[in-house]
Amino acid sequence: MKIYESEQLKEKLYYKKMESGLKVFFIPKEGYTKQYAIFATDYGSIDNVFVPIGEKAPLEVPEGIAHFLEHKLFESPDNNLFDKFSKLGANVNAYTNFNQTAYLFSSTKNFYESLSLLIEFVQNPYITDENIDKEKGIIAQEINMYMDNPGWRVYFNCLKAMYNEHPVKIDIAGTVDSIQKINKELLYKCYNTFYNPTNMALFVIGDLSFEEILRVVEKSQKNNYDKVEEIKRIFPVEDKKINTKLIEENMMTSAPIFYMGFKDWENGLRGEKLIKKDLVTNIILEILFSSSSAFYNDLYEEGLINSSFGGFYTGKESYGHSLVVGESKEPKKVYERILRLINEPAETLLWEDDFNRIKNKAIGEFLMGLNSIEFIGNNFIDLYFSDFLLIDYLTLLESIEYKDILERYNRHFTEENVVLSIINPLE
Repeated sequence: MKIYESEQLKEKLYYKKMESGLKVFFIPKEGYTKQYAIFATDYGSIDNVFVPIGEKAPLEVPEGIAHFLEHKLFESPDNNLFDKFSKLGANVNAYTNFNQTAYLFSSTKNFYESLSLLIEFVQNPYITDENIDKEKGIIAQEINMYMDNPGWRVYFNCLKAMYNEHPVKIDIAGTVDSIQKINKELLYKCYNTFYNPTNMALFVIGDLSFEEILRVVEKSQKNNYDKVEEIKRIFPVEDKKINTKLIEENMMTSAPIFYMGFKDWENGLRGEKLIKKDLVTNIILEILFSSSSAFYNDLYEEGLINSSFGGFYTGKESYGHSLVVGESKEPKKVYERILRLINEPAETLLWEDDFNRIKNKAIGEFLMGLNSIEFIGNNFIDLYFSDFLLIDYLTLLESIEYKDILERYNRHFTEENVVLSIINPLE
Protein backbone atom coordinates (compact mmCIF):
# COMPACT_ATOMS: atom_id res chain seq x y z
CA MET A 1 0.00 0.00 0.00
CA LYS A 2 1.16 3.55 -0.79
CA ILE A 3 -0.01 6.88 0.59
CA TYR A 4 0.41 10.06 -1.46
CA GLU A 5 0.03 13.34 0.39
CA SER A 6 -0.65 16.84 -0.93
CA GLU A 7 0.12 19.60 1.54
CA GLN A 8 -1.38 22.14 -0.86
CA LEU A 9 -4.73 20.36 -1.03
CA LYS A 10 -4.51 18.89 2.47
CA GLU A 11 -5.54 15.55 1.00
CA LYS A 12 -4.27 11.98 1.27
CA LEU A 13 -4.52 9.44 -1.54
CA TYR A 14 -4.31 5.76 -0.63
CA TYR A 15 -3.31 3.26 -3.29
CA LYS A 16 -2.97 -0.49 -3.56
CA LYS A 17 -2.46 -2.78 -6.53
CA MET A 18 -4.42 -5.97 -5.96
CA GLU A 19 -3.11 -9.43 -6.80
CA SER A 20 -5.40 -9.46 -9.86
CA GLY A 21 -3.71 -6.31 -11.18
CA LEU A 22 -6.62 -3.98 -10.31
CA LYS A 23 -5.51 -0.56 -9.02
CA VAL A 24 -7.55 0.71 -6.05
CA PHE A 25 -7.44 4.38 -4.96
CA PHE A 26 -9.10 6.07 -2.01
CA ILE A 27 -9.39 9.65 -0.74
CA PRO A 28 -10.87 9.90 2.77
CA LYS A 29 -13.36 12.71 3.41
CA GLU A 30 -14.00 12.83 7.13
CA GLY A 31 -17.41 14.20 8.06
CA TYR A 32 -18.90 13.79 4.56
CA THR A 33 -22.27 12.04 4.52
CA LYS A 34 -22.05 11.14 0.82
CA GLN A 35 -19.83 8.45 -0.71
CA TYR A 36 -18.84 7.87 -4.32
CA ALA A 37 -17.20 5.00 -6.21
CA ILE A 38 -16.18 4.75 -9.86
CA PHE A 39 -14.99 1.48 -11.42
CA ALA A 40 -13.50 2.16 -14.84
CA THR A 41 -11.68 0.53 -17.71
CA ASP A 42 -9.16 2.22 -19.99
CA TYR A 43 -11.35 1.38 -22.98
CA GLY A 44 -13.41 3.72 -25.11
CA SER A 45 -15.03 4.08 -28.49
CA ILE A 46 -11.74 4.72 -30.32
CA ASP A 47 -10.35 1.27 -29.37
CA ASN A 48 -11.73 -0.52 -32.42
CA VAL A 49 -8.56 -2.32 -33.57
CA PHE A 50 -6.58 -4.35 -31.04
CA VAL A 51 -4.96 -7.72 -30.39
CA PRO A 52 -7.31 -9.79 -28.18
CA ILE A 53 -5.84 -11.49 -25.13
CA GLY A 54 -4.40 -14.88 -26.07
CA GLU A 55 -4.24 -14.04 -29.78
CA LYS A 56 -1.53 -12.67 -32.07
CA ALA A 57 -3.43 -11.07 -34.94
CA PRO A 58 -5.17 -7.66 -34.69
CA LEU A 59 -8.98 -7.68 -34.65
CA GLU A 60 -11.17 -4.88 -36.01
CA VAL A 61 -14.52 -4.69 -34.24
CA PRO A 62 -17.68 -2.76 -35.21
CA GLU A 63 -17.95 0.92 -34.33
CA GLY A 64 -19.91 1.49 -31.14
CA ILE A 65 -19.08 -1.84 -29.49
CA ALA A 66 -17.59 -0.29 -26.31
CA HIS A 67 -20.82 1.64 -25.70
CA PHE A 68 -22.89 -1.45 -26.57
CA LEU A 69 -20.92 -3.52 -24.05
CA GLU A 70 -21.52 -0.91 -21.34
CA HIS A 71 -25.28 -1.32 -21.90
CA LYS A 72 -25.00 -5.12 -21.81
CA LEU A 73 -23.22 -5.21 -18.46
CA PHE A 74 -26.36 -3.86 -16.82
CA GLU A 75 -28.16 -7.04 -17.89
CA SER A 76 -28.67 -9.75 -15.26
CA PRO A 77 -30.67 -13.00 -15.20
CA ASP A 78 -33.29 -11.44 -12.90
CA ASN A 79 -33.10 -8.07 -14.70
CA ASN A 80 -33.37 -6.00 -11.51
CA LEU A 81 -29.89 -4.51 -11.05
CA PHE A 82 -31.19 -0.95 -10.72
CA ASP A 83 -33.71 -2.12 -8.10
CA LYS A 84 -30.93 -3.73 -6.07
CA PHE A 85 -28.94 -0.48 -5.96
CA SER A 86 -32.08 1.51 -5.20
CA LYS A 87 -32.93 -0.73 -2.22
CA LEU A 88 -29.44 -0.09 -0.85
CA GLY A 89 -30.01 3.67 -1.21
CA ALA A 90 -27.49 4.06 -4.04
CA ASN A 91 -27.79 5.78 -7.42
CA VAL A 92 -25.95 3.80 -10.10
CA ASN A 93 -24.94 5.01 -13.55
CA ALA A 94 -22.36 4.49 -16.30
CA TYR A 95 -20.82 6.24 -19.28
CA THR A 96 -18.67 5.52 -22.31
CA ASN A 97 -16.59 8.20 -23.98
CA PHE A 98 -13.83 8.13 -26.58
CA ASN A 99 -11.29 6.78 -24.09
CA GLN A 100 -12.98 5.17 -21.07
CA THR A 101 -15.95 3.21 -19.86
CA ALA A 102 -16.96 3.78 -16.24
CA TYR A 103 -19.53 2.39 -13.81
CA LEU A 104 -20.31 4.47 -10.75
CA PHE A 105 -22.63 5.04 -7.84
CA SER A 106 -23.20 7.55 -5.06
CA SER A 107 -24.72 6.70 -1.70
CA THR A 108 -25.32 7.89 1.84
CA LYS A 109 -25.73 4.42 3.39
CA ASN A 110 -24.91 0.75 2.76
CA PHE A 111 -21.78 1.80 0.86
CA TYR A 112 -19.83 -1.45 1.16
CA GLU A 113 -22.81 -3.55 0.04
CA SER A 114 -23.20 -1.27 -3.01
CA LEU A 115 -19.47 -1.48 -3.76
CA SER A 116 -19.65 -5.26 -3.70
CA LEU A 117 -22.65 -5.19 -6.06
CA LEU A 118 -20.83 -2.78 -8.44
CA ILE A 119 -17.75 -4.99 -8.70
CA GLU A 120 -19.75 -8.18 -9.05
CA PHE A 121 -22.01 -7.00 -11.89
CA VAL A 122 -19.14 -5.48 -13.89
CA GLN A 123 -17.09 -8.68 -13.51
CA ASN A 124 -19.92 -11.07 -14.33
CA PRO A 125 -21.35 -10.22 -17.77
CA TYR A 126 -24.66 -11.78 -18.72
CA ILE A 127 -24.72 -11.68 -22.52
CA THR A 128 -27.13 -13.74 -24.62
CA ASP A 129 -28.11 -13.68 -28.29
CA GLU A 130 -31.62 -12.63 -27.25
CA ASN A 131 -30.59 -9.62 -25.17
CA ILE A 132 -28.10 -8.56 -27.88
CA ASP A 133 -30.88 -8.41 -30.48
CA LYS A 134 -33.11 -6.46 -28.11
CA GLU A 135 -30.29 -3.99 -27.38
CA LYS A 136 -29.65 -3.34 -31.08
CA GLY A 137 -33.13 -1.89 -31.41
CA ILE A 138 -32.74 0.28 -28.31
CA ILE A 139 -29.34 1.67 -29.33
CA ALA A 140 -30.45 2.21 -32.95
CA GLN A 141 -33.21 4.49 -31.60
CA GLU A 142 -30.64 6.30 -29.45
CA ILE A 143 -28.35 6.82 -32.48
CA ASN A 144 -31.22 8.17 -34.59
CA MET A 145 -32.22 10.52 -31.79
CA TYR A 146 -28.71 11.98 -31.63
CA MET A 147 -28.50 12.22 -35.42
CA ASP A 148 -31.61 14.43 -35.29
CA ASN A 149 -29.95 16.69 -32.70
CA PRO A 150 -28.34 19.73 -34.43
CA GLY A 151 -25.87 20.28 -31.57
CA TRP A 152 -24.64 16.70 -31.81
CA ARG A 153 -24.46 16.74 -35.60
CA VAL A 154 -22.53 20.01 -35.84
CA TYR A 155 -19.97 18.62 -33.35
CA PHE A 156 -19.34 15.33 -35.15
CA ASN A 157 -19.30 17.06 -38.53
CA CYS A 158 -16.51 19.24 -37.16
CA LEU A 159 -14.57 16.14 -36.09
CA LYS A 160 -15.14 14.57 -39.52
CA ALA A 161 -13.81 17.73 -41.15
CA MET A 162 -10.65 17.65 -39.03
CA TYR A 163 -9.80 13.94 -39.02
CA ASN A 164 -9.06 11.78 -42.04
CA GLU A 165 -8.77 8.34 -40.40
CA HIS A 166 -8.79 8.61 -36.62
CA PRO A 167 -11.85 6.93 -35.01
CA VAL A 168 -12.48 9.96 -32.79
CA LYS A 169 -14.55 11.26 -35.71
CA ILE A 170 -17.04 8.39 -35.24
CA ASP A 171 -20.06 8.65 -32.97
CA ILE A 172 -19.41 6.90 -29.64
CA ALA A 173 -22.56 4.80 -30.12
CA GLY A 174 -21.49 3.79 -33.65
CA THR A 175 -23.93 3.76 -36.54
CA VAL A 176 -27.20 1.90 -37.07
CA ASP A 177 -25.36 -0.30 -39.60
CA SER A 178 -22.25 -0.94 -37.48
CA ILE A 179 -24.13 -2.15 -34.39
CA GLN A 180 -25.92 -4.78 -36.49
CA LYS A 181 -22.53 -6.54 -36.85
CA ILE A 182 -22.08 -6.91 -33.08
CA ASN A 183 -22.40 -10.45 -31.74
CA LYS A 184 -21.76 -12.38 -28.54
CA GLU A 185 -18.31 -13.61 -29.59
CA LEU A 186 -17.06 -10.09 -30.35
CA LEU A 187 -18.52 -8.68 -27.13
CA TYR A 188 -16.74 -11.32 -25.05
CA LYS A 189 -13.46 -10.72 -26.91
CA CYS A 190 -13.71 -7.01 -26.07
CA TYR A 191 -14.75 -7.77 -22.51
CA ASN A 192 -12.00 -10.33 -21.85
CA THR A 193 -9.36 -7.98 -23.25
CA PHE A 194 -10.33 -4.59 -21.87
CA TYR A 195 -12.13 -5.56 -18.66
CA ASN A 196 -9.06 -7.42 -17.44
CA PRO A 197 -8.27 -5.99 -13.96
CA THR A 198 -4.82 -4.89 -15.13
CA ASN A 199 -6.58 -2.42 -17.46
CA MET A 200 -8.98 -1.14 -14.78
CA ALA A 201 -9.03 1.19 -11.78
CA LEU A 202 -11.37 1.64 -8.82
CA PHE A 203 -11.60 5.04 -7.13
CA VAL A 204 -13.49 5.58 -3.88
CA ILE A 205 -14.07 8.77 -1.89
CA GLY A 206 -15.95 9.43 1.35
CA ASP A 207 -15.85 8.99 5.12
CA LEU A 208 -14.85 5.34 4.81
CA SER A 209 -12.19 2.78 5.77
CA PHE A 210 -9.57 1.82 3.17
CA GLU A 211 -9.06 -1.53 4.90
CA GLU A 212 -12.77 -2.30 4.56
CA ILE A 213 -12.76 -1.17 0.92
CA LEU A 214 -9.88 -3.56 0.18
CA ARG A 215 -11.66 -6.37 2.04
CA VAL A 216 -14.77 -5.89 -0.14
CA VAL A 217 -12.68 -5.76 -3.32
CA GLU A 218 -10.78 -8.90 -2.37
CA LYS A 219 -13.98 -10.79 -1.58
CA SER A 220 -15.90 -9.56 -4.66
CA GLN A 221 -13.19 -9.99 -7.29
CA LYS A 222 -12.86 -12.97 -9.54
CA ASN A 223 -9.34 -14.41 -9.68
CA ASN A 224 -9.37 -16.36 -12.94
CA TYR A 225 -8.03 -13.55 -15.15
CA ASP A 226 -5.00 -13.82 -17.40
CA LYS A 227 -2.33 -11.35 -16.33
CA VAL A 228 -1.69 -8.81 -19.11
CA GLU A 229 1.03 -6.19 -18.97
CA GLU A 230 -0.15 -4.13 -21.95
CA ILE A 231 -2.96 -4.32 -24.47
CA LYS A 232 -1.85 -3.73 -28.05
CA ARG A 233 -4.13 -1.11 -29.63
CA ILE A 234 -3.72 -0.11 -33.26
CA PHE A 235 -4.67 3.32 -34.56
CA PRO A 236 -4.56 4.43 -38.20
CA VAL A 237 -1.86 6.85 -39.25
CA GLU A 238 -3.48 10.28 -39.07
CA ASP A 239 -2.23 12.89 -41.54
CA LYS A 240 -1.44 16.31 -40.10
CA LYS A 241 -3.61 17.77 -42.83
CA ILE A 242 -7.29 18.34 -42.20
CA ASN A 243 -9.89 16.29 -44.10
CA THR A 244 -11.98 19.17 -45.46
CA LYS A 245 -12.37 22.89 -44.72
CA LEU A 246 -16.17 23.07 -44.49
CA ILE A 247 -19.16 20.84 -43.75
CA GLU A 248 -22.53 22.57 -43.92
CA GLU A 249 -26.00 21.06 -43.43
CA ASN A 250 -29.60 22.18 -42.92
CA MET A 251 -31.70 20.90 -40.00
CA MET A 252 -34.55 21.85 -37.71
CA THR A 253 -32.94 24.60 -35.61
CA SER A 254 -34.00 28.13 -34.71
CA ALA A 255 -30.61 29.71 -35.55
CA PRO A 256 -27.40 28.67 -37.32
CA ILE A 257 -24.97 26.76 -35.09
CA PHE A 258 -21.25 26.58 -35.81
CA TYR A 259 -18.19 24.68 -34.58
CA MET A 260 -14.77 25.92 -35.66
CA GLY A 261 -12.04 23.34 -35.06
CA PHE A 262 -8.25 23.64 -34.81
CA LYS A 263 -6.66 20.23 -35.32
CA ASP A 264 -3.74 19.53 -32.97
CA TRP A 265 -0.52 18.27 -34.51
CA GLU A 266 1.35 17.75 -31.23
CA ASN A 267 0.18 14.26 -30.32
CA GLY A 268 1.88 11.26 -28.71
CA LEU A 269 2.08 12.86 -25.25
CA ARG A 270 1.09 11.33 -21.91
CA GLY A 271 1.33 12.28 -18.26
CA GLU A 272 2.40 15.76 -17.23
CA LYS A 273 3.23 16.92 -20.78
CA LEU A 274 -0.26 16.02 -22.03
CA ILE A 275 -2.09 17.64 -19.11
CA LYS A 276 0.05 20.78 -19.32
CA LYS A 277 -0.74 21.11 -23.04
CA ASP A 278 -4.44 20.81 -22.19
CA LEU A 279 -4.24 23.47 -19.46
CA VAL A 280 -2.17 25.90 -21.53
CA THR A 281 -4.47 25.62 -24.56
CA ASN A 282 -7.61 26.13 -22.48
CA ILE A 283 -6.09 29.24 -20.88
CA ILE A 284 -5.44 30.64 -24.38
CA LEU A 285 -9.01 29.92 -25.47
CA GLU A 286 -10.37 31.57 -22.33
CA ILE A 287 -8.27 34.69 -22.92
CA LEU A 288 -9.37 34.98 -26.54
CA PHE A 289 -13.00 33.87 -26.51
CA SER A 290 -14.50 34.10 -23.01
CA SER A 291 -17.13 36.72 -22.20
CA SER A 292 -14.43 38.88 -20.57
CA SER A 293 -12.43 39.19 -23.81
CA ALA A 294 -12.48 42.26 -26.07
CA PHE A 295 -13.05 40.03 -29.11
CA TYR A 296 -16.15 38.43 -27.56
CA ASN A 297 -17.62 41.80 -26.64
CA ASP A 298 -16.97 43.28 -30.08
CA LEU A 299 -18.82 40.42 -31.78
CA TYR A 300 -21.58 40.49 -29.17
CA GLU A 301 -22.20 44.23 -29.64
CA GLU A 302 -22.33 43.72 -33.41
CA GLY A 303 -25.02 41.05 -32.92
CA LEU A 304 -22.84 38.31 -34.43
CA ILE A 305 -22.81 36.03 -31.37
CA ASN A 306 -24.78 35.37 -28.19
CA SER A 307 -23.91 33.95 -24.77
CA SER A 308 -23.44 30.44 -26.23
CA PHE A 309 -20.09 31.53 -27.75
CA GLY A 310 -16.89 30.10 -26.27
CA GLY A 311 -13.90 27.85 -26.79
CA PHE A 312 -12.40 24.73 -25.23
CA TYR A 313 -9.66 22.18 -25.91
CA THR A 314 -9.82 18.41 -25.57
CA GLY A 315 -7.10 15.91 -26.31
CA LYS A 316 -5.54 12.57 -25.47
CA GLU A 317 -2.43 10.72 -26.58
CA SER A 318 -3.56 10.05 -30.18
CA TYR A 319 -5.69 13.12 -30.96
CA GLY A 320 -6.48 16.67 -29.88
CA HIS A 321 -8.40 19.75 -31.03
CA SER A 322 -9.56 23.19 -29.98
CA LEU A 323 -13.18 24.11 -30.66
CA VAL A 324 -14.73 27.57 -30.87
CA VAL A 325 -18.51 27.22 -30.87
CA GLY A 326 -21.75 29.14 -30.74
CA GLU A 327 -24.86 30.39 -32.50
CA SER A 328 -24.71 33.17 -35.09
CA LYS A 329 -26.91 34.54 -37.83
CA GLU A 330 -23.68 34.90 -39.87
CA PRO A 331 -21.35 32.03 -38.85
CA LYS A 332 -19.04 32.47 -41.84
CA LYS A 333 -18.50 36.09 -40.87
CA VAL A 334 -17.56 35.00 -37.33
CA TYR A 335 -15.20 32.44 -38.87
CA GLU A 336 -13.48 35.12 -40.94
CA ARG A 337 -13.14 37.39 -37.91
CA ILE A 338 -11.51 34.57 -35.93
CA LEU A 339 -9.10 33.91 -38.80
CA ARG A 340 -8.13 37.58 -38.79
CA LEU A 341 -7.67 37.43 -35.03
CA ILE A 342 -5.31 34.44 -35.03
CA ASN A 343 -3.13 36.07 -37.69
CA GLU A 344 -2.16 38.75 -35.18
CA PRO A 345 1.08 38.27 -33.17
CA ALA A 346 0.66 36.38 -29.89
CA GLU A 347 2.07 39.25 -27.81
CA THR A 348 -0.62 41.66 -29.05
CA LEU A 349 -3.46 39.23 -28.26
CA LEU A 350 -2.31 37.43 -25.13
CA TRP A 351 -1.44 40.02 -22.51
CA GLU A 352 0.37 38.88 -19.39
CA ASP A 353 -2.24 40.50 -17.12
CA ASP A 354 -4.99 38.50 -18.84
CA PHE A 355 -2.89 35.35 -18.52
CA ASN A 356 -2.49 35.84 -14.76
CA ARG A 357 -6.20 36.59 -14.32
CA ILE A 358 -7.37 33.54 -16.30
CA LYS A 359 -4.81 31.27 -14.63
CA ASN A 360 -5.98 32.41 -11.19
CA LYS A 361 -9.58 31.84 -12.28
CA ALA A 362 -8.69 28.28 -13.36
CA ILE A 363 -7.04 27.66 -9.97
CA GLY A 364 -10.14 28.96 -8.18
CA GLU A 365 -12.49 26.81 -10.28
CA PHE A 366 -10.40 23.71 -9.60
CA LEU A 367 -10.39 24.36 -5.85
CA MET A 368 -14.16 24.91 -5.93
CA GLY A 369 -14.57 21.63 -7.81
CA LEU A 370 -12.86 19.80 -4.95
CA ASN A 371 -16.01 20.39 -2.87
CA SER A 372 -17.75 17.83 -5.11
CA ILE A 373 -16.86 14.17 -4.65
CA GLU A 374 -18.24 13.43 -8.14
CA PHE A 375 -15.90 16.07 -9.62
CA ILE A 376 -12.96 14.50 -7.81
CA GLY A 377 -13.87 10.95 -8.80
CA ASN A 378 -14.56 11.57 -12.49
CA ASN A 379 -11.49 13.78 -12.96
CA PHE A 380 -9.28 11.38 -11.04
CA ILE A 381 -10.13 8.52 -13.40
CA ASP A 382 -9.75 10.66 -16.53
CA LEU A 383 -6.31 11.91 -15.43
CA TYR A 384 -5.15 8.54 -14.12
CA PHE A 385 -5.68 6.83 -17.48
CA SER A 386 -3.43 9.55 -18.95
CA ASP A 387 -0.72 8.71 -16.38
CA PHE A 388 -1.32 11.69 -14.11
CA LEU A 389 -2.60 12.01 -10.53
CA LEU A 390 -5.27 14.52 -9.56
CA ILE A 391 -3.38 15.52 -6.41
CA ASP A 392 -0.58 16.91 -8.66
CA TYR A 393 -2.97 18.98 -10.79
CA LEU A 394 -2.79 22.22 -8.78
CA THR A 395 1.02 22.16 -8.70
CA LEU A 396 1.12 21.74 -12.48
CA LEU A 397 -1.44 24.49 -13.04
CA GLU A 398 0.49 26.90 -10.84
CA SER A 399 3.74 26.11 -12.71
CA ILE A 400 2.42 27.38 -16.08
CA GLU A 401 4.24 30.51 -17.23
CA TYR A 402 3.35 33.30 -19.63
CA LYS A 403 5.93 32.08 -22.17
CA ASP A 404 4.15 28.69 -22.30
CA ILE A 405 0.98 30.21 -23.76
CA LEU A 406 2.90 32.32 -26.31
CA GLU A 407 4.78 29.26 -27.58
CA ARG A 408 1.69 27.08 -27.73
CA TYR A 409 -0.37 29.76 -29.47
CA ASN A 410 2.15 30.13 -32.28
CA ARG A 411 2.25 26.37 -32.89
CA HIS A 412 -1.43 25.51 -32.60
CA PHE A 413 -3.56 28.35 -33.96
CA THR A 414 -2.90 28.44 -37.71
CA GLU A 415 -5.08 28.68 -40.81
CA GLU A 416 -3.71 25.38 -42.13
CA ASN A 417 -5.31 23.30 -39.37
CA VAL A 418 -8.70 25.04 -39.08
CA VAL A 419 -12.14 23.73 -40.20
CA LEU A 420 -15.72 24.95 -39.99
CA SER A 421 -18.95 23.01 -39.37
CA ILE A 422 -22.33 24.77 -39.71
CA ILE A 423 -25.91 23.66 -39.19
CA ASN A 424 -28.34 26.10 -40.81
CA PRO A 425 -32.11 26.24 -40.19
CA LEU A 426 -34.33 24.61 -42.79
CA GLU A 427 -35.56 27.13 -45.33
